[in-house]
Amino acid sequence: MPAEAAMDTRKKAQIMDATAIQRALTRVAHEIVEKNKGTADLVLIGLRSRGVDLARRLSQRLKQIDGVDVPVGALDITLYRDDLGKAGPQPTVRKTEIHFSVDKKKVILVDDVLYTGRTTRAALDGLMDLGRPRVVQLAVLVDRGHRELPIRADYVGKNVPTAKSEQVQVMLQEEDGVDGVVILNNTD
Repeated sequence: MPAEAAMDTRKKAQIMDATAIQRALTRVAHEIVEKNKGTADLVLIGLRSRGVDLARRLSQRLKQIDGVDVPVGALDITLYRDDLGKAGPQPTVRKTEIHFSVDKKKVILVDDVLYTGRTTRAALDGLMDLGRPRVVQLAVLVDRGHRELPIRADYVGKNVPTAKSEQVQVMLQEEDGVDGVVILNNTD
């Protein structure tokens, strides 16, 4: 069965379409400018893979709002995960691409879904290996709850209550050819 057909049988609900994602990112960009009193010393670091695409989109919106190019980097957290042994014998390590210093910067980590908080914890570990930011904030497209660590997002596109047995799948044009967020029933 093709992957698309398998996803359709598990699809419980579509919670965001392309327009909703666009609106959420625009609102989050305005909140970032307001909270940080502009974009001075601000950098965006997206978590591989969809967080990077979201960070690039946020950077474009920040430029429209404040007229400043906010640098965007990409962080791979694979080797910082606390479940690395469960990922199989050969985890896929992708490239971290941050071509600017994070020292004394206002760093906004960008991810697609906030769930247990473990990905964010791994990202913080990875970020601290790169330098010492002045402040670190977290922006996510979807916060689905069920935290296992004391982590919260500073900026949330949409809060979506879910069951632990469900999965939130973010699809972005850059990776998937379509923008949308759906809730899937797990078959495990």
